[in-house]
Amino acid sequence: MISSEGIMNNLAIIPARGGSKRIPRKNIKDFLGKPLIAYSIETALQSGLFDEVMVSTDDYEIVEVAKKFGAQVPFIRSAEKSSDLATTTDVIIEVLEKYKSILKKEYKLVCCIYPAAPLIEPLDLITGYKMLCEEKFHSLFPE
Repeated sequence: MISSEGIMNNLAIIPARGGSKRIPRKNIKDFLGKPLIAYSIETALQSGLFDEVMVSTDDYEIVEVAKKFGAQVPFIRSAEKSSDLATTTDVIIEVLEKYKSILKKEYKLVCCIYPAAPLIEPLDLITGYKMLCEEKFHSLFPE
């Protein structure tokens, strides 16, 4: 899925910090036999849409779980972007900047999938991707 300009097409970013307040360690808590984050990783991989599925995290235990289920974790998220005040947009921008500056990779499309989304299915991602491409939207959010 590399374009003629050498730019990769699709990146899935799963933002999973370790400091959950309401449910401590929720991203790696067991949910029906697997860590919660595993569902998002597996769905992204099964969709076949992404050149890379990556997890952005500040937590080394999440790194190990993410890698076990097939995600890439090319760097640890900064403390600033792991705070309670950091937004999802802040995290995505940090990821894209690091990919460009450190890894020399750029992507045309980015999909953010939350780590606590066990009901998401590959068809949901494929349908959204088709809408994005066919309808010429700049972004989509699930209902």
